[in-house]
Amino acid sequence: MTDATPLRPDLSSLPAYVAGRTVAGAVKLASNEVALPPHPSVQAAVADAVAAGNRYPDISVSALTRRLAEHHDVPPERIAVGCGSVALCQQLVSSVCSPGDEVVFAWRSFEAYPIVTLIGHATAVPVPLTPGHVHDLDAMADAITDRTRIVFVCNPNNPSGTAVRRAELEAFLTRVPDHVLVVLDEAYREFVSDSEVPDGLTLLDAHPHVVVLRTFSKAHRLAGLRVGYAIGPTDLASALKSVSVPFSVSTPAQAAAIAALDVLDDLLDDARGAVAELGRMATALRGMGYEVPDSQANFLWLPLRERAQAFTDHALDHKVVVRGFSPDGVRISAGAPDENDLLIDAASSFPG
Repeated sequence: MTDATPLRPDLSSLPAYVAGRTVAGAVKLASNEVALPPHPSVQAAVADAVAAGNRYPDISVSALTRRLAEHHDVPPERIAVGCGSVALCQQLVSSVCSPGDEVVFAWRSFEAYPIVTLIGHATAVPVPLTPGHVHDLDAMADAITDRTRIVFVCNPNNPSGTAVRRAELEAFLTRVPDHVLVVLDEAYREFVSDSEVPDGLTLLDAHPHVVVLRTFSKAHRLAGLRVGYAIGPTDLASALKSVSVPFSVSTPAQAAAIAALDVLDDLLDDARGAVAELGRMATALRGMGYEVPDSQANFLWLPLRERAQAFTDHALDHKVVVRGFSPDGVRISAGAPDENDLLIDAASSFPG
């Protein structure tokens, strides 16, 4: 008899999700969080909701779903709310894929994609980014086989910040067979400044095999409360709900999301402030000779390759935590102006 628990043998190959570090006494620019706390009215709504903490949450997330339906002018039956958009990524694989099916995604992209693929018993098919650090949509379309069930398109892409534009995305969607679900992961949609980068919701009617993911973690400043949502075909939304963990979206989280929609104009103004700071950082870094791809998110990508870890360590020595993806590059989130100044100073002394 053994004390060992009989675990799935393939879990040993499961890549770990690495969160941005929090280091005492250092500025954190590692997790794409907005530097400001939740809006005061959102904080008040959360405090009020805690009073009902002895009761289970609304399992159907009905009030928030109705509000999102009104906000996006879609039927509520097309919406599924989850514990952050990353949870919905895993629910999508669980809903669509059988063992041995394939999931195509760009690489490097959101690091949860290979994790949720393996958890769902599917096979990951990563496709390298272009030399310009953008999704290679032609190569991704070429990678689709009869076993492909999902293609993730992170737009803007995390961690490169780059985005694909409407013409190339629409051309790609016409190449994707009907048996393949295209997931447009738009966690950073609110930071997009390029009018040629499409709102994925405008593509749904023409492309029934598309689902759009959004989150309240970024521009809405609710990363700690875990609320995301999917908008897509009615049958898919129903399936996502059927495989979700019951009561996974807490009462305070539901209240916070509704309250955030009430002050969305204020939140978007602050998001534009983060974009302006990002532009200032990019200009300074390019002036030092760094390669900085154009970003449509609230973070920058430095494709430092084999020097990524050295830069990450150097920044920490200067009391700034960034997110290194060795041996590819470093992702730097926009913080408050004084925090960004610390990063710029650190970058200026990194050995060339």
